[in-house]
Parts: sequence; structure tokens; C-alpha cells
Amino acid sequence: MRKVTIRDVAKEAGVSISTVSNALNDVDTINAQTKERVLEAVEKLNYIPNLNGRFLKSGESRTLGFFTNTMSGPYFNVLVEAMCREADTNGYNIIIFVLKDVPAIMSNIMGRNLDGVLIFEDMGFNEAEMNTLKGSGIPAVFLDREIADEKISSIVFDSYKGGYDATRYLINLGHKKIGFLAGSPTMYDSRERFRGYRAALAEYGIEYDERHTITGYFSEEYTYNSVKSAARHPEFVLPDAMLAGNDQSAIGCIKALTSEGYSIPKDMSIIGFDDLDVSQYFTPALTTVRNPMARQGLMAVDMLLDLIKGEQGMVRKLDGQLIVRNSCEIVK
Repeated sequence: MRKVTIRDVAKEAGVSISTVSNALNDVDTINAQTKERVLEAVEKLNYIPNLNGRFLKSGESRTLGFFTNTMSGPYFNVLVEAMCREADTNGYNIIIFVLKDVPAIMSNIMGRNLDGVLIFEDMGFNEAEMNTLKGSGIPAVFLDREIADEKISSIVFDSYKGGYDATRYLINLGHKKIGFLAGSPTMYDSRERFRGYRAALAEYGIEYDERHTITGYFSEEYTYNSVKSAARHPEFVLPDAMLAGNDQSAIGCIKALTSEGYSIPKDMSIIGFDDLDVSQYFTPALTTVRNPMARQGLMAVDMLLDLIKGEQGMVRKLDGQLIVRNSCEIVK
């Protein structure tokens, strides 16, 4: 079936193409009767306007892009739902791009008709690519990378403070051998949580033991396998406590140790990060650092819309909150 065009609508209504365009764009140079006749023709022919032409004229697409290299895990479910809801409230759509190749990411950022972009930190941009983005004038908000420029903002969790506070809590419970479950070395949150963990150990005079740092890549399955492998090693010494880079890592760790005959928190206290919905229902209920994930998504969109309106870029940090449940206990 042939697609109905604006020319068909003009013919049906007995007006010019420009009159149809003015009616659809709510221009007040045409009278009410003519506008009504055009709208009746639109409805009769089931005409769908070509929004691209309208947006090209206005310089706006009313579309934002979210660029990430993964969408796995509950964090992204919460984040993307909040971003899409806030964008919709403000009359914008969001297109999600899941890409790992940096040239493809840059090509889509620069080549798409997007009013602005939201970028998850772990994308591997080098200095030249960041300079290209800055020079393009495309408004951009980074999640979990501290950067600000004329058209670039970022919104991050204060992961350093969260890592420090969680480690100090374990120390105050009497723990002396505290391990860390790390994410990818390139991830901002993992690096910052590890830095806060190390700072708390140093402040309280506790020596860091690199044998107690296990990489789980923020994945329940990967952490489960890594911890299980470590626990079976003949030279493995179980730490009294473990700070996990996120809740999924904490849950993977608990499952692995339980399968090897350990009891949590009797044999080891463990703290997670994020406070996913499942954390309160897991056994034992997980002590964790609550991060406002939905608020991060909402604020990221609002900050991007501010940049689109011409406001200067900035960095904002969101504080976490330690939520005490049942996965930690006092050293006796």
C-alpha cells in the first residue's frame, strides 16, 4: 500500500502543501476553518507526519541517545527506566545504543540527529575522542566519570566515600582481615570504592593484603566462580570480612562460600553496594551501601536538558547510605 504524503493531504483538503504544514505545526497564520479541514483530511487519510522535516527546521529532534557497552544487571533496569520516564515527561525520546567499538560509538554520536547524549563511563574514550566530543558542541552527560566542560556534565555516586564508610563499619565491628571484590579495572565505581577501602584500612593501621582482592567484574556468576576457585586453593586464607563492589558480587560471594561449607556472617561478614531490590530478601539479608540509582537516571536527563538550554556543564555527586541488615556481625 502506498504511503500517504503531505501532498495527498493538501489535495484532499483543497489547500496548498504549505498550508498543511502550517496547520500541523500550529502556525497561527491560517484561519480555524481551514485548519479544521486539514486535520479532517489528515484523519481521513490516516496521514503520519514526517517529524524529521519539522525537527530539521527547528534544529531539534526531541531525541536523546544513551550509549553503553552493556545492559546486563538490575542497575541498568532501574537507571534506564528512570531516564526514559524523565525524558518522556519533558517531551523527549531516548534511543539506547549498546556498543563496544569506540569508533562506532563516536560515529553514532556525531552522525545521528540527537539533541544530546547520555554516556556510561566505561566506554574507553581516549583523549583525542574526548576532545572531538568537546569540540562538536553536542551536549553530553557522563554517568560515573568526573568531567565538566562547556557542553559536558557528569553525575556520579560518591563511591570513594561509600567504600571508606563501609570499610570503617567493618573495622568498627572488630574485623582486621578485610578483602575486596573488584569490578573491571576500568570502571570508575570499582576504582573509587577500592580507593576508599584502602584509605580506611590505612587510617586504622590495617595492612592491605592483595591476596584478599578478588576480581568479580560486578557479576554474580563471575564472582561465584572466582570465589569458589579461591576457596578451594590450598593456600587460601579466608578474610574475616569482604567489601563487595556491588550487590551482585556480594551475592555471588555468599553463594560460593556457602557451597563450600562456610556460614555467613559467622565465618565472614560481607557488605555490598547499590541496595538492589533482591538484597533485602536474600539470605542473609544483605548489608549494603544504598545508591540512589533511579535519582541518578532522572538527574542525568535533567542535567542534559539544562545543557541543551545553554547552561554550563558541571559535576554532581550523589551520596550513598549504609543499610545495615544481617550479613555482618561483631567479632567476638
